Amino acid sequence: MQAKRSTRRAGRGPSPKHPVIRIGISSCLLGEAVRWDGGHRRDGLIADLLSRYVHFVPVCPEMEAGMGVPREAVRLVGAAQAPRMVGVVSGRDWTATLRAYARVRVRRLARLDLSGYLLKKDSPSCGMTKVRVHSGKGRASRKGVGLFARELQRHLPLLPLEQEDRLHDAALREHFIERVLAYRRLKDLLDSSCRCNDLVAFHSDHELLLLAHGRGHCRGLERLTAPGTRPRWPSPGKMYADRFMAVLRVRATVAGHGNAMQRAARFLEDHLGAGEKRELRKAMADYRKSRAPRSVPLALLRRHARRQDVAYLQRQIYLHPHPLELKLLNHA
Repeated sequence: MQAKRSTRRAGRGPSPKHPVIRIGISSCLLGEAVRWDGGHRRDGLIADLLSRYVHFVPVCPEMEAGMGVPREAVRLVGAAQAPRMVGVVSGRDWTATLRAYARVRVRRLARLDLSGYLLKKDSPSCGMTKVRVHSGKGRASRKGVGLFARELQRHLPLLPLEQEDRLHDAALREHFIERVLAYRRLKDLLDSSCRCNDLVAFHSDHELLLLAHGRGHCRGLERLTAPGTRPRWPSPGKMYADRFMAVLRVRATVAGHGNAMQRAARFLEDHLGAGEKRELRKAMADYRKSRAPRSVPLALLRRHARRQDVAYLQRQIYLHPHPLELKLLNHA
């Protein structure tokens, strides 16, 4: 069944921590019959679950560049860093056409204020990584990037990108959604004529989330926001954005999450009874030992922060990272 091409958002209304977001996507993943053979590659996880929370902006580079449907299959040939796109049978070279289209289309997409992009794996236009590149000797390496995906990476370097097959791994799915929502909040901040104090407050609200991605990665961000060491405004805005997204590209580890939760627990030490402290310590230890999902200690931290009215914790994005209905925290 072909997915409806719509920018309407289904599901619940937005909240301050989870605003409406737009994600670009390879059209075939929504069930649109745009592939070379007239078929599609509809992905139920994306089309049925994620579409409840985002606007999808479907794009098929090959069809939109004028290659038609159905069409001759194409592949990448030559050097992996600068491959050509040619017809498998005819050898017709589509490289210049696709690249010219990609430059224009990506700039139009940038004006739509996307928060992320989902790409079709192995595609000579959309593949983000490990796309086959054929040499003149009939051999193929897995070192290529699709021509359209390469232009996305070049023109929108901070935009979170992911391939659809990787979203079926729970941890990678959580990592992508986390980056998408963080990028949306960052863009909203920088587009709102923010002042230095706004950037400091933004960083404070994301401290535990950043800590989960590694202490060492956060030092540069702390220097950009620490009183007396901040570079002259407005230069910190772009510098902060680059480093913020670079930190989030590093996947959080169990140890990193443990550090973030331990720091959160310190803000509750003077508020909890002995039994509550034991319960929280056990939940965190069970997570570190893979006996329980992260949702268990986070639920306790949220409950205590709300009950004890600990303002710092209630503002932390780490405790409210994404819509609970997505069940992204339920893996150990």
